[in-house]
Amino acid sequence: MKLTTLRVGAGLLVSLGMAATAASAQAAPAKAAPAKAAPAQTPPAEAAGELSLTRLDCGKTTTLADVSRFSDVAAFNGLSVQLTFSCYLVKHGNDYLVWDTGNPAATGATPAPTAPKSSLVEQLAQLHLKPEQINFVGVSHYHGDHVGQVASFPQATLLIGKGDWDALTDAKNEAKPNPAINPANFAHWIGGGGKVEPVSGDKDVFGDGSVIMLNTPGHTPGHHSLLVKLKDKGNVLITGDLAHFRENYDSNGVPTFNTNRADTLASLDRFKQLATNLHATVIVQHDARDIDKLPVFPASAK
Repeated sequence: MKLTTLRVGAGLLVSLGMAATAASAQAAPAKAAPAKAAPAQTPPAEAAGELSLTRLDCGKTTTLADVSRFSDVAAFNGLSVQLTFSCYLVKHGNDYLVWDTGNPAATGATPAPTAPKSSLVEQLAQLHLKPEQINFVGVSHYHGDHVGQVASFPQATLLIGKGDWDALTDAKNEAKPNPAINPANFAHWIGGGGKVEPVSGDKDVFGDGSVIMLNTPGHTPGHHSLLVKLKDKGNVLITGDLAHFRENYDSNGVPTFNTNRADTLASLDRFKQLATNLHATVIVQHDARDIDKLPVFPASAK
C-alpha cells in the first residue's frame, strides 16, 4: 500500500526557520515576481562535510497474527503485518548520530527471537567505527525495542525527549514499576556518568538544519521522530513509533497503549504536513516493507 499525505500551506516551512528563503525574497527587485523558495529537499550547504544515512539491523522481523492493539477503534482486526526493528546511523562530516538502538544483542545459547544477528557495535565495526566515535545517541522514545543497546555508547551525548526522560528519572518508577519503562538501560546517564540532553521541542542535532529531532509526542510523553536532509535522496522522515506500519500511518491509527490520544493525532497531522511540504521519503520504522527505501547495509543514502 502507498503512503498518503495531506496538502497544506507554506506557513509550516516558515516556522521551520527557512530564513534563507526570506532573505532571497527581500533582495529581489521591487517589480519582480516574488523570489521562488529553494526546493525543500535541498539541505543546507554541507560545509561540515558529507551527510549520509545508513540503516542498521536491530532485530528480527516478526509476523503478528493480531495487530488489533495498534488501534483503539478496532480498525485492524484480522490484519497480519510483518514488523521489523530498525536503527540508523547519520554521518555528518566527522560527527555521528546513532538513532535508536533497537533490541538487546543476542546472548546465551538461546537468544531472544527478536534479537539482532549482530550488535550495533559489530555493525559499526564493519563501517570502521568504534563506539567512542559516536557523538550522539538519540532515541525516539523509552520503549525497550528502541533502547536495548543504548548502554553501548557511554561516551555519546544522550538525546531523549524531556517527557520520556522525566518518566525514566521519576522516583515513582521505583515504587510502581512500569513494564514499558526500564531505567536500567539509562543507568549510566541517570547516575551522572554521561552527558544527557532532555529535548523539550525540536532539536537541530548538528546546528545547521540538516538533521532535526521532531517533537511528536503521544506514543510516549517525549516521543520524537527524525528528519534528515540528504543532498541526493532529498528529505527523509523516520517515524519512530508515531506509526508502526503503513496501514496504521494511513488511517491515523492510535494504539491502545499510547500515552495520549490527542497528542498522537496532532503529531501525525504535523508529520504528514511536513512530509508533503518537504517532499520527503517517509520511513515507517517498524514496517518491513519500508526497509528497501534505503540502501542495503553497509551502503548508505546520501
